[in-house]
Amino acid sequence: MLPPKALLDVLSTQAARLFNGDSPLPRGEFEAQLKVLLQSAFSKLDLVSRDEFDSQMVVLARTRSRLEALEAKVAELEAKLSSADTRSTAD
Repeated sequence: MLPPKALLDVLSTQAARLFNGDSPLPRGEFEAQLKVLLQSAFSKLDLVSRDEFDSQMVVLARTRSRLEALEAKVAELEAKLSSADTRSTAD
């Protein structure tokens, strides 16, 4: 995978070649070539679809909720343990 700056450099070079060609391209052909160029550039990046991103956000929210519940439970158990230790040392 190319670093982002190198990828943008390659992309801009290829786009400039499309814009500055010897013979002007018809609009449809230009759009098609630009689309292919962009798809090629995007395929070299680590991108995910919006659906995948949204599903991972749901998983993250559920995991965060479970973590917060576990943290509360641990705090509760630590408080009980601490109060039990305090009572046993007081006796």
